[in-house]
Amino acid sequence: MIKTVSEKMGIKENARCIFINAPENIIGSIRPPSVEVASKLNGNFDFIHAFVKNQKELHKKFPAAKEHLRGDGSLWISWPKSGKENTDLNIKSVISIGYDYGMVESKCLSIDATWSALKFTRPIAGKVYNNLYGKLKTP
Repeated sequence: MIKTVSEKMGIKENARCIFINAPENIIGSIRPPSVEVASKLNGNFDFIHAFVKNQKELHKKFPAAKEHLRGDGSLWISWPKSGKENTDLNIKSVISIGYDYGMVESKCLSIDATWSALKFTRPIAGKVYNNLYGKLKTP
């Protein structure tokens, strides 16, 4: 059985979700289950998915999204695939920026022909995260 994008992303039924700057057609590609979808970044969320086109926009959106993420929630960042939308983002820069804000990546997938997505979660205390794109040491 082929999983939907939302299943790959781990969106659970009845989760509190928000899609920030999502293109109109993208929700149809993700096909989330029955969830509460907020229109404003207010309160805490189980699932946050932000769509950004450049590093400046990612630096602007990441801290606010992280602030509203529940402790065990997931923050997905989507950016245009290479060569699309004149982006200066790629997986390396997205991971590095996530580490700058104290979050760690765990899964990457393709949303559609234009958008890639990377999942961030809070790090496990005491674990050192180190890859080619950055290093994060937790207390």
